[in-house]
Amino acid sequence: MKGNIAAIVLVVLGAFFLLTNLGIIDISLREVLRVWWPVALIALGVALFLTPGDKRK
Repeated sequence: MKGNIAAIVLVVLGAFFLLTNLGIIDISLREVLRVWWPVALIALGVALFLTPGDKRK
């Protein structure tokens, strides 16, 4: 699952940078990160919650 998420992140970032370089979108990555950085914390928390841990009984 972790490999799939990393691949999706790379594809999305690559597409974002390509569209920015082609002039199709005009969004500053700095502004996006400045506003939406808490979403990364939420995603990390959900990922940690959903990953299987040590299941000792």
